[in-house]
Amino acid sequence: MTALVPAPDLAPYQTQFPSLSFAAYAGGLLELILSNPKTLNSADATMHRELANLWPAVDADAGVRVVLVRGAGRAFSSGGDLGLVQQMAESWDVRTRVWKEARDLVYNIINCSKPIVSAIHGACVGAGLAVALLSDISIAAPSAKILDGHVRLGVAAGDHAAIIWPLLCGLNKAKYHLLLGEPIGGEEAERIGLISLCVPEDELLPKAFEVAGRLSISSQSAVRWTKYALNNWLRLAGPSFDASLALEFMGFSGPDVHEGVASLREKRQPNFSDDPDV
Repeated sequence: MTALVPAPDLAPYQTQFPSLSFAAYAGGLLELILSNPKTLNSADATMHRELANLWPAVDADAGVRVVLVRGAGRAFSSGGDLGLVQQMAESWDVRTRVWKEARDLVYNIINCSKPIVSAIHGACVGAGLAVALLSDISIAAPSAKILDGHVRLGVAAGDHAAIIWPLLCGLNKAKYHLLLGEPIGGEEAERIGLISLCVPEDELLPKAFEVAGRLSISSQSAVRWTKYALNNWLRLAGPSFDASLALEFMGFSGPDVHEGVASLREKRQPNFSDDPDV
């Protein structure tokens, strides 16, 4: 990375986004670290909100050229906190608030002009998975366990899935993994095109920093305008995403999500309701 560009100022991020951890490096590189060690970096209500609101701040910060996002410890992120899911199922106010956050999380990453690199290892689920796969360059270790668990929870696969999985790995593979909740390791994720690159565990962070460094010394207008143009493919898929998110959150008002949460807490197979007229 070039020494001509200083490290970003961390103070505003630490103040505005206290549930997230950050580090800064010369060259305008901001490192975002998902850190909640007791629950493998699950996203509680505060982290979910801050993950949605972070990206406009990054976009507006002239000191940031590139973001590298990773998880602390043994995982990238184990997904949404079940306590928050329960609140969403029981409260209209919580459900509508989190719906807006989920929408903003996806569109704010897409519309952030700065390139984002994700380094994925261990469990990668939920809001963390959205950040990982919506990143412009996604690098995983073989240990990565990419999983969209919405259907297992009893709600539609909204979140980020409908907007990007078919573009990355094709409609048939997307349906297979999203409908069945089948996990994907790092090597298979690379093979089907879900991620950019799979590297050995000990090379994951060095490779992610190398890629981020190359982006930081590239022509910033060229990088950002290329990202903008390519992300028009995602913007074209916006109506599919909006529909999937609406259906997901409709599901949070139904009976199956309660059984989904209970079965996950009790570590058993769910017993969902009879065939509904939908």
